[in-house]
Amino acid sequence: MSRPLAVAITGGIGAGKSEALEAFARHGAAVLSSDQIVHRLLRDDAIVREAVEDRFGTSDRAGIADVVFSDRDELAWLEELLHPRVRDEYLGWIDALGDSVDVAVIEVPLLYETGSDEHFDAVVAITAPEDLRSARSSVPVEQRSDRLISDDEKVRRADFAFVNDGTLEDLDAFVAEVLARLSSR
Repeated sequence: MSRPLAVAITGGIGAGKSEALEAFARHGAAVLSSDQIVHRLLRDDAIVREAVEDRFGTSDRAGIADVVFSDRDELAWLEELLHPRVRDEYLGWIDALGDSVDVAVIEVPLLYETGSDEHFDAVVAITAPEDLRSARSSVPVEQRSDRLISDDEKVRRADFAFVNDGTLEDLDAFVAEVLARLSSR
């Protein structure tokens, strides 16, 4: 069974992964966000919703965030519940695309931390200076970044990397170049 080239976008909070995903969509790639899968699971998956409500007393994302980002054990529990389901969904999505598109791009913030990079043909790391990342995020960067691998390590492991400190046009040009290089493989 044929499938599209599977590309993961990863990077830290506020780096611009979502903007990069939108740029890939503008250039014709099929796109999916792991965060969107998580939101849907919390909203629509009865097993996930019940487990989360039993554990935290709520399935409201803001309420969950208040708990898990101040308690590492609770965050680990939530990730153990969600990550396998998220991975199964995006891998199923890639397979379901078949040969309808050439490239499928999935935003996976914890790609390396979950060992999911093995499921992709190419990885794009998006980084940005910490002051920019802080300005772009409503959640303090240090609150979510201390348990993640460094941007330098993500860039070292990735097939493509971009420092997202310029314009959207710069990001768009980078994405176009990545797609051109992928199509020549």
